[in-house]
Amino acid sequence: MTDRTQHTADSVPEPRRLPVTDLSLVVLVGTSGSGKSSFARQHFATTQVISSDYCRGLVSDDENDQSASADAFELLHYIVGKRLAAGRLTVVDATNVQPAARKQLVALARAHDVLPIAIVLDVPPGVCAERNLTRPDRDFGPHVIQRQHRELRRSLNGLEREGFRKVHHLRGVAEVAAAEIVLEKRWNDLRERTGPFDLVGDIHGCRAELETLLGRLGYRLTRDEQGRAVDAAHPEGRTAVFVGDLVDRGPDTPGVLRLVMGMVAAGHALCVPGNHENKLGRAMSGRQVTVAHGLRESLDQLAAEPEEFRVEVRAFMRDLVSHYLLDGGRLVVCHAGLPEKYHGRNSGRVRSHALYGDTTGETDEFGLPVRYPWAEEYRGSALVVYGHTPVPAASFLNNTICLDTGCVFGGSLTALRYPERELVSVPAEQEWYAPVRPLISDAPGAREGRPLDLADVAGRRVVETSLHGRVSVREENAAAALEVMSRFALDPRLLAYLPPTMAPSATSRRAGYLEHPEEAFFAYRADGVREVVCEEKHMGSRAVLLVARDPQALERRFGLSGPGAVWTRTGRAFLGDQQLTEALLARVRAAAERAGLFTELATDWLLLDAELLPWSLKAVELLRRQYAAVGAAAGAALPEVLAALEQARARGIEGLAELTERHRRRAIDAEAFSAAYRRYCWPTEGLTGVRLAPFQVLAAEGANLAVRPHDEHLGWLDRLVAADEQWVKESAEAGAEQLEPLLRATGRLVVDTEDEASIAAGITWWEELTAVGGEGMVVKPLASLVRGVAGEGRPGGLVQPGLKVRGREYLRLIYGPDYTEHLDALRQRALGHKRSLALREYALGLEALDRLAGGEPLWRVHEPVFAVLALESEPVDPRL
Repeated sequence: MTDRTQHTADSVPEPRRLPVTDLSLVVLVGTSGSGKSSFARQHFATTQVISSDYCRGLVSDDENDQSASADAFELLHYIVGKRLAAGRLTVVDATNVQPAARKQLVALARAHDVLPIAIVLDVPPGVCAERNLTRPDRDFGPHVIQRQHRELRRSLNGLEREGFRKVHHLRGVAEVAAAEIVLEKRWNDLRERTGPFDLVGDIHGCRAELETLLGRLGYRLTRDEQGRAVDAAHPEGRTAVFVGDLVDRGPDTPGVLRLVMGMVAAGHALCVPGNHENKLGRAMSGRQVTVAHGLRESLDQLAAEPEEFRVEVRAFMRDLVSHYLLDGGRLVVCHAGLPEKYHGRNSGRVRSHALYGDTTGETDEFGLPVRYPWAEEYRGSALVVYGHTPVPAASFLNNTICLDTGCVFGGSLTALRYPERELVSVPAEQEWYAPVRPLISDAPGAREGRPLDLADVAGRRVVETSLHGRVSVREENAAAALEVMSRFALDPRLLAYLPPTMAPSATSRRAGYLEHPEEAFFAYRADGVREVVCEEKHMGSRAVLLVARDPQALERRFGLSGPGAVWTRTGRAFLGDQQLTEALLARVRAAAERAGLFTELATDWLLLDAELLPWSLKAVELLRRQYAAVGAAAGAALPEVLAALEQARARGIEGLAELTERHRRRAIDAEAFSAAYRRYCWPTEGLTGVRLAPFQVLAAEGANLAVRPHDEHLGWLDRLVAADEQWVKESAEAGAEQLEPLLRATGRLVVDTEDEASIAAGITWWEELTAVGGEGMVVKPLASLVRGVAGEGRPGGLVQPGLKVRGREYLRLIYGPDYTEHLDALRQRALGHKRSLALREYALGLEALDRLAGGEPLWRVHEPVFAVLALESEPVDPRL
């Protein structure tokens, strides 16, 4: 609508309030010297204004170089497009008096589904010329001003036809000076309304079912003197939100409208239009429409209502907004679904998609259009709730859900409680309208969706984590992870978690030690962590177990049936033998059942973090190539070298004492090296000889358990181990085949980092562990998830989830048999990158578990899991 205020030349204009939509493209129109730049500086933020002069200066170092105008406007349009794509209010400061210039800007606004708004500064040409005389950079003659003013006058009556949704015409200097910009929210922007909400699917005239559903949801109906429901309110202040298609096909369209309109008017409900409201509204306004798909029923039913009611219905449907953004933008409600790029936008295209969705251009065997499966590709963070396409049962798909469960076709009427994500349904009283096409199980919202998209993981990635902010993944690391994931890893539907790497404690300065517990204790004390738990480090291989209570448990949650899976830190199947894997999972499942963990945690699956022993079970080739080869070579060569040196000394050759002693020490070190790796290797046959040492229960249905205190985890796992041992004992007593316990407990000791005696006890415990061949221990905050001491007014960052302290003999395997001869050089090792990597991977792992617990779609859970795998390809010293 053109905004014009008439006044005489001598009158003083009243302040002009110019409404501007908060997301729009504002085009300033006026001749050179009309004050556009000053107006823009006064009313808009500097970053919101894109000036053609400034762009001309960027490309030519001269804002008045007219030969650079083509490049300058190309740059201007590019910047405007980027801002609009990002959802930013943008103001174009240029003369814009020519239709061709404005046409490009209107096209940009339409391309990004925002409103184009024109503000015309209609200042007399004499004033403009006088202003330009005071500016040394404006050396063009008055004829330029005259020409621009003529173009401006010719344009005034056609701006709305050009596509501008609002035109503000400011006449004269005084009116320009009196103008005030008033930012207006978009009609669809209700982000300040946080709920809670009850979102109701397509009703189609089924008033009785609607009243029943509202009652089930806890709403109290208000009826008029004729007993008709005219309002419904929730005693806890919840708001109902209707996704459209209130009308057509069903037995009581007027009754549904009367109730919903009353709720909306009273502030108890919101409503978006469906395609059926759109068509009914046009028909009631006398426009030509095809009377089909139940429209005749609505028209006949409404014809029996008073004219006053029909007028209210027309006004109600006319004023419905295509979609709403709610709860800070975390919830989007529309009728037919809406891709993320359209959220909060305003255009005919957005309204059309919200009303009708998109189609592939094909028709099915029933002659109905085939809907484009936009929800399968949806990757937005906002939950999109919609209807339109009937499905047998509502289900979440990629953070979207279709609530049209075909009530009018004899199905049910469904509501979604938000934020609880709880579905509530009532059955249809009967089949009110025979469907052209039966409700299909593969409709959007009733299927799992297609496999992960390459775009979900390829290229440089930035993953948002709740605990560690944004974690970046380099393109080359993502490529490496994609290679592993596509060729070697398990089905990504099962890979809900990958363990993080673990940082070692700070380098020890004690004589003869590279690592020592006191550095770990002191580090946690500095971070404000008083209680830590020291856990025995089992020398095996890291394994993650997904254990299903029954074969259907994984199908229900992960989309794949089976007993579960066991995988490595890189997502590969741990055991190549499927029969052995199933036997292992069966033992763990039986122990969990006997220990009551499934019942206590209210779950039918468990995700466990563990060590699988012996080391040779997975690393046999590594042992042969690296460790056994070194030990064998040293064992074969050093005795002969020592024998030769002894013979030379016996012959009286002098100066060999030091050399002989050095090789004698090397022989001792080599023997210690071989003894070190042999401790972690033993033969296995089936499950005989295999040991599993679980140390954390990561997740269960609806719960991220990894953030629970470690003593709680160890308590659960002690019960798991005891249950397995008891089963073995009972089997032996029953005369069954002799079996060995599979599960191994993890030794632990709690240390107070503020108590020197407690620290001394922790050091002694570590020394005893390592003296009998143990690898060492891991020191963890007892509370599990901990943030460090805050400083400079900032919250503390994540504390390392664990620090490994490895024994002296075990470190021979890492740094070589004679590493103790080079401790001074090894103490220069850099730990910063490893520590950073450990924290980033830890945060990503917890993010994946949070998303899994929240029931988020596969691609969202897989995103941080993939990032952990990608970070593993970062260059870091593998010995750390």
